[in-house]
Amino acid sequence: MIPPYYDPERVGSLYAPDAALAVEIGRASGLGPSASDRLRTLLLLVDPQVDFVHVDGALSVPGAVDDTRRTIEWIYRNAGEITTIAASLDSHQPIQIFFPTWWVDIEGRHPAPFTTIHSRDVERGRWRALYDPEWSQEYVDQLEERSRKELMIWPYHVLIGTVGHSVMPALYEAVAYHTAARQSQPVFLAKGSIPKTEHYSMLEPEVKVPESPLGSLNTNFLSMIATFDRVYIAGQAKSHCVLETVSSMMRYFQDRPDTIAKMRVLMDCTSSVMHPEVNFDKLANEAFARFEEAGLTLTRSAEPLG
Repeated sequence: MIPPYYDPERVGSLYAPDAALAVEIGRASGLGPSASDRLRTLLLLVDPQVDFVHVDGALSVPGAVDDTRRTIEWIYRNAGEITTIAASLDSHQPIQIFFPTWWVDIEGRHPAPFTTIHSRDVERGRWRALYDPEWSQEYVDQLEERSRKELMIWPYHVLIGTVGHSVMPALYEAVAYHTAARQSQPVFLAKGSIPKTEHYSMLEPEVKVPESPLGSLNTNFLSMIATFDRVYIAGQAKSHCVLETVSSMMRYFQDRPDTIAKMRVLMDCTSSVMHPEVNFDKLANEAFARFEEAGLTLTRSAEPLG
């Protein structure tokens, strides 16, 4: 049931979410507590935040507003079968290895957003790290050696304490509705605040940072995921944080095909970062096609739960 307060035209807008109203109507829905679910369903929302979704967001993903609208309506239609909603919150600080502040060229200028920094660029002094130079060289080396994404300099985005860090209001109302309707507390997982590494996946950083409590694979969260009968995944961006989250799960569960068979990506509820030189969407789709061959289900929001 779509609640009366929901307005699809406001999905891409910024406003103070009316959590009180969403909770009130959720309580009156009569859906019943999720603790009684015989078939337990988890929805994973990857970085459903203002800076990725709003058209004026710092790293706005084309198509993300429509993705979010479909996700919200999927939640309302299927609230009676969704046991738990979990969401990652990308959470950055102004000085991090993927922001301009970390690097300068030989003339002391910071790199522009969407600059790619290669290992050889650092070795030859084309780019110099202002913070932890020894680690910085090791970091770009590891990215290339392990065939991870090369170091991309991003615009400042999802900075902790800013509006851009928040969940989109209309989506937050849907989460609040589900919380009250199913008596099911949402799970919010912060990631991305380690200065020394990017953290695309909600489950692990690009390069492990052993001294940080968030610097390695989150096996506790993966174990929680495995307890569900169905796991649906949506969010932003398909080419980066959604893809790397699914990649982490595929690696961790590679010897457990029964668990991989539980995983479903809502492909019309996620979009790719646009770049003038790199076709991230093509690369993402190729990766998801490989995962599908390994047992992952690619589906769409209009399809019935299964």
